[in-house]
Amino acid sequence: MSSIRSRPIAPMGRFLILGIERSGPTGPFFIPAGTKGDLVKPSNSLMQLLEPTVVGLGFELVGVEFDGHQRVLRIYIDHPDGITLENCSKVSYQLSGLLDVEDPIPGRYQLEISSPGMDRPLFTLEHFDRFMGSMVRIQLISPIEGRRRFKARIEAIEGNELVLVDDEARHRIPFDLIEKARLSPEFDK
Repeated sequence: MSSIRSRPIAPMGRFLILGIERSGPTGPFFIPAGTKGDLVKPSNSLMQLLEPTVVGLGFELVGVEFDGHQRVLRIYIDHPDGITLENCSKVSYQLSGLLDVEDPIPGRYQLEISSPGMDRPLFTLEHFDRFMGSMVRIQLISPIEGRRRFKARIEAIEGNELVLVDDEARHRIPFDLIEKARLSPEFDK
């Protein structure tokens, strides 16, 4: 049987996060891989588990990250009117109950619910399409053109590849090679 313990988390810059610390047995919804501090992409079944609850509460489930070193499950939600501490609390309460019943993640971890913020993470090709023309920071799983990191403007999506443009050149990035991506508003001038 798992246990759950709520605790407030300090304000994190531009938004507030609520935390739930949990412990419990392994479940089928999460791929922990060999994490030593890296962010791990949760399986699609974890997204499918969480999305109906988040959408049912009136929010968009932007994405989910797991920080294996810190043992933090981070769930990003959004709403056209923005996200408040009350919104995060409401979603945290509902998801903590669901996660307690389903027990998809092995061991202890902390649940964080937050807004995506100005430098919002991009998890899907649809996210990249929504922010076409914006500047992004991308980190790859393995190097392309001798680089793992890119700061560039999203020019196009062609099939399963992103076309990015920076001062130096155009870059074709296979979506499957992206480890993490975020909007980069400080470069969008």
